[in-house]
Amino acid sequence: EEIERETAYPDGKVEKVLKNGCHLVFFPNGTWKKVGSDGKTVTITFFNGDVKQIMPDQTVIYYYADAKTTHTTYSHGLEVLQFSNGQIEKHYPDGKKEITFPDQTIKNLFTDGQEESIFPDGTIVRVQRRDGSKTIEFNNGQRELHTSQFKRREYPDGTVKTVYMNGQQETKYVSGRVRVKDKDGNIIMDTKL
Repeated sequence: EEIERETAYPDGKVEKVLKNGCHLVFFPNGTWKKVGSDGKTVTITFFNGDVKQIMPDQTVIYYYADAKTTHTTYSHGLEVLQFSNGQIEKHYPDGKKEITFPDQTIKNLFTDGQEESIFPDGTIVRVQRRDGSKTIEFNNGQRELHTSQFKRREYPDGTVKTVYMNGQQETKYVSGRVRVKDKDGNIIMDTKL
Protein backbone atom coordinates (compact mmCIF):
# COMPACT_ATOMS: atom_id res chain seq x y z
CA GLU A 1 0.00 0.00 0.00
CA GLU A 2 1.11 3.57 -0.66
CA ILE A 3 2.06 5.66 2.34
CA GLU A 4 0.27 8.98 2.69
CA ARG A 5 2.37 10.20 5.59
CA GLU A 6 4.92 8.87 8.09
CA THR A 7 5.69 10.22 11.56
CA ALA A 8 8.63 9.25 13.77
CA TYR A 9 8.28 9.95 17.50
CA PRO A 10 11.08 10.63 20.02
CA ASP A 11 10.32 7.35 21.86
CA GLY A 12 11.19 5.41 18.70
CA LYS A 13 7.60 4.72 17.64
CA VAL A 14 6.84 5.19 13.93
CA GLU A 15 3.32 5.78 12.58
CA LYS A 16 2.42 5.35 8.94
CA VAL A 17 -0.90 6.42 7.46
CA LEU A 18 -1.71 4.60 4.23
CA LYS A 19 -3.72 6.07 1.36
CA ASN A 20 -6.43 3.44 1.92
CA GLY A 21 -7.01 4.88 5.43
CA CYS A 22 -5.17 2.22 7.46
CA HIS A 23 -2.83 3.29 10.25
CA LEU A 24 0.30 1.30 11.06
CA VAL A 25 2.22 1.92 14.28
CA PHE A 26 5.63 0.31 14.78
CA PHE A 27 7.10 0.17 18.30
CA PRO A 28 10.83 -0.08 19.09
CA ASN A 29 10.44 -3.53 20.73
CA GLY A 30 9.15 -5.08 17.47
CA THR A 31 5.45 -4.91 18.27
CA TRP A 32 3.26 -3.32 15.64
CA LYS A 33 -0.36 -2.29 15.38
CA LYS A 34 -2.65 -1.96 12.39
CA VAL A 35 -5.89 0.00 12.61
CA GLY A 36 -8.14 -0.74 9.63
CA SER A 37 -9.60 1.98 7.45
CA ASP A 38 -12.92 1.48 9.26
CA GLY A 39 -11.22 2.60 12.50
CA LYS A 40 -12.77 -0.39 14.30
CA THR A 41 -10.65 -3.34 13.19
CA VAL A 42 -7.38 -3.45 15.12
CA THR A 43 -4.59 -6.02 14.84
CA ILE A 44 -1.63 -5.96 17.21
CA THR A 45 1.30 -8.26 16.43
CA PHE A 46 3.55 -8.55 19.47
CA PHE A 47 7.31 -9.04 19.42
CA ASN A 48 6.87 -12.60 20.81
CA GLY A 49 4.60 -13.66 17.93
CA ASP A 50 1.29 -13.28 19.79
CA VAL A 51 -1.46 -11.60 17.77
CA LYS A 52 -4.48 -9.74 19.14
CA GLN A 53 -7.34 -8.81 16.83
CA ILE A 54 -10.25 -6.58 17.80
CA MET A 55 -13.15 -6.84 15.36
CA PRO A 56 -15.78 -4.16 14.62
CA ASP A 57 -18.34 -6.03 16.79
CA GLN A 58 -15.82 -5.94 19.71
CA THR A 59 -14.97 -9.64 19.40
CA VAL A 60 -11.38 -10.10 20.58
CA ILE A 61 -9.26 -12.89 19.10
CA TYR A 62 -5.94 -13.50 20.84
CA TYR A 63 -3.44 -16.01 19.44
CA TYR A 64 -0.73 -17.21 21.84
CA ALA A 65 2.20 -18.12 19.58
CA ASP A 66 4.20 -20.24 22.05
CA ALA A 67 1.20 -22.36 23.07
CA LYS A 68 -0.37 -22.28 19.57
CA THR A 69 -3.67 -21.47 21.30
CA THR A 70 -6.42 -19.09 20.19
CA HIS A 71 -8.67 -17.37 22.76
CA THR A 72 -11.74 -15.68 21.30
CA THR A 73 -13.92 -13.46 23.49
CA TYR A 74 -17.26 -12.44 21.99
CA SER A 75 -19.04 -9.22 22.94
CA HIS A 76 -21.93 -11.22 24.51
CA GLY A 77 -19.47 -12.91 26.90
CA LEU A 78 -18.81 -16.32 25.33
CA GLU A 79 -15.12 -17.29 25.40
CA VAL A 80 -13.73 -20.00 23.11
CA LEU A 81 -10.25 -21.49 23.52
CA GLN A 82 -8.79 -23.59 20.71
CA PHE A 83 -5.68 -25.57 21.58
CA SER A 84 -3.07 -26.93 19.16
CA ASN A 85 -4.04 -30.55 20.01
CA GLY A 86 -7.59 -29.94 18.73
CA GLN A 87 -9.21 -29.45 22.15
CA ILE A 88 -11.85 -26.70 22.21
CA GLU A 89 -13.23 -25.11 25.38
CA LYS A 90 -16.30 -22.88 25.50
CA HIS A 91 -16.82 -20.76 28.62
CA TYR A 92 -20.35 -19.36 28.71
CA PRO A 93 -21.32 -16.11 30.48
CA ASP A 94 -23.52 -18.08 32.95
CA GLY A 95 -20.47 -20.07 34.13
CA LYS A 96 -21.15 -23.29 32.18
CA LYS A 97 -18.12 -24.81 30.41
CA GLU A 98 -18.10 -27.20 27.47
CA ILE A 99 -14.88 -29.00 26.53
CA THR A 100 -14.54 -30.94 23.28
CA PHE A 101 -11.50 -33.23 23.42
CA PRO A 102 -9.47 -34.31 20.37
CA ASP A 103 -11.25 -37.72 20.37
CA GLN A 104 -14.59 -35.79 20.16
CA THR A 105 -15.60 -36.61 23.74
CA ILE A 106 -17.63 -33.66 25.06
CA LYS A 107 -17.56 -32.72 28.74
CA ASN A 108 -20.05 -30.21 30.15
CA LEU A 109 -19.38 -28.58 33.52
CA PHE A 110 -22.53 -26.96 34.90
CA THR A 111 -22.67 -24.12 37.42
CA ASP A 112 -24.39 -26.38 39.99
CA GLY A 113 -21.35 -28.67 39.95
CA GLN A 114 -22.90 -31.41 37.80
CA GLU A 115 -20.64 -32.90 35.12
CA GLU A 116 -21.74 -34.62 31.95
CA SER A 117 -19.46 -36.45 29.51
CA ILE A 118 -20.69 -37.60 26.10
CA PHE A 119 -18.38 -40.13 24.47
CA PRO A 120 -18.05 -40.73 20.71
CA ASP A 121 -19.82 -44.13 21.02
CA GLY A 122 -22.89 -42.39 22.50
CA THR A 123 -22.24 -43.32 26.14
CA ILE A 124 -23.23 -40.52 28.53
CA VAL A 125 -21.81 -40.19 32.07
CA ARG A 126 -23.36 -37.75 34.54
CA VAL A 127 -21.80 -37.00 37.95
CA GLN A 128 -23.72 -35.18 40.69
CA ARG A 129 -21.60 -32.90 42.87
CA ARG A 130 -23.90 -32.95 45.88
CA ASP A 131 -23.58 -36.69 46.55
CA GLY A 132 -20.95 -37.89 44.05
CA SER A 133 -23.39 -40.30 42.42
CA LYS A 134 -22.73 -41.25 38.82
CA THR A 135 -25.19 -42.26 36.11
CA ILE A 136 -23.94 -43.99 32.96
CA GLU A 137 -26.21 -44.39 29.93
CA PHE A 138 -24.82 -46.87 27.41
CA ASN A 139 -25.65 -46.80 23.72
CA ASN A 140 -27.14 -50.34 24.00
CA GLY A 141 -29.91 -49.05 26.29
CA GLN A 142 -28.35 -50.20 29.56
CA ARG A 143 -28.00 -47.76 32.47
CA GLU A 144 -25.77 -47.81 35.52
CA LEU A 145 -26.09 -45.88 38.75
CA HIS A 146 -23.09 -45.64 41.08
CA THR A 147 -23.60 -44.34 44.63
CA SER A 148 -21.60 -44.67 47.83
CA GLN A 149 -23.86 -47.61 48.85
CA PHE A 150 -24.23 -49.60 45.62
CA LYS A 151 -23.78 -49.98 41.87
CA ARG A 152 -26.94 -50.78 39.92
CA ARG A 153 -27.28 -51.80 36.28
CA GLU A 154 -30.63 -51.57 34.54
CA TYR A 155 -31.12 -53.59 31.37
CA PRO A 156 -33.51 -52.73 28.51
CA ASP A 157 -35.63 -55.84 29.30
CA GLY A 158 -36.34 -54.47 32.79
CA THR A 159 -33.81 -56.62 34.70
CA VAL A 160 -32.05 -54.73 37.48
CA LYS A 161 -28.80 -55.97 39.04
CA THR A 162 -27.48 -54.27 42.19
CA VAL A 163 -24.08 -54.87 43.78
CA TYR A 164 -23.81 -53.46 47.32
CA MET A 165 -20.60 -52.22 48.92
CA ASN A 166 -20.43 -55.33 51.13
CA GLY A 167 -20.27 -57.45 47.95
CA GLN A 168 -23.83 -58.77 48.13
CA GLN A 169 -25.62 -58.95 44.74
CA GLU A 170 -29.32 -58.68 44.06
CA THR A 171 -30.92 -59.32 40.66
CA LYS A 172 -34.57 -58.45 40.05
CA TYR A 173 -36.02 -59.87 36.85
CA VAL A 174 -38.99 -58.44 34.96
CA SER A 175 -40.90 -61.67 35.74
CA GLY A 176 -40.78 -60.77 39.45
CA ARG A 177 -38.03 -63.27 40.28
CA VAL A 178 -35.43 -62.02 42.78
CA ARG A 179 -32.04 -63.67 43.28
CA VAL A 180 -29.60 -62.62 46.02
CA LYS A 181 -25.97 -63.73 46.27
CA ASP A 182 -23.48 -63.16 49.07
CA LYS A 183 -20.09 -61.51 48.50
CA ASP A 184 -18.60 -64.87 47.47
CA GLY A 185 -21.28 -65.51 44.82
CA ASN A 186 -23.26 -68.08 46.86
CA ILE A 187 -27.03 -67.87 46.29
CA ILE A 188 -28.72 -66.95 49.57
CA MET A 189 -32.19 -66.35 48.12
CA ASP A 190 -33.92 -67.14 44.81
CA THR A 191 -37.65 -66.68 44.30
CA LYS A 192 -38.14 -68.67 41.08
CA LEU A 193 -41.67 -68.26 39.81
